[in-house]
Amino acid sequence: MNIVRANVPGGAGARSGNPAKRTFQALRIEVNGELNALEGALPAAIEALAVGGRIAVLAYHSLEDRLVKAALAAGARSTTPEGVPVELPGHGPYLRLLTRGAAAPSEEEIEQNPRAASARLRAAERVRPTSVRPTIGAVA
Repeated sequence: MNIVRANVPGGAGARSGNPAKRTFQALRIEVNGELNALEGALPAAIEALAVGGRIAVLAYHSLEDRLVKAALAAGARSTTPEGVPVELPGHGPYLRLLTRGAAAPSEEEIEQNPRAASARLRAAERVRPTSVRPTIGAVA
């Protein structure tokens, strides 16, 4: 822990306490392949939805939330090329977002369960079938 503290710039851990917390979180995420697993599971879960089916995903840190946001937003956008005046058949969105942004826990919920503070919920409904498995971009 002292090695991490000695090598992290002064202000980096000022807001979130011990800088080792984020360092070990990053190591755990990488060693366990958590983001790679999520990148594979999200498109598969979306593809498995029947029309009218819903998906809800709880993300517990910003990297997970970024992947979830990208996957759901991609499904909620039309793939009709820009400038075409009419939406092409089969190019409309195949998802309808059910949350505006990410839903966060209430103050009361955080009070009862402080670990819920970082949780973000995003949800979508399948509105049409697709013939192509949705993909999401890699984390930068």
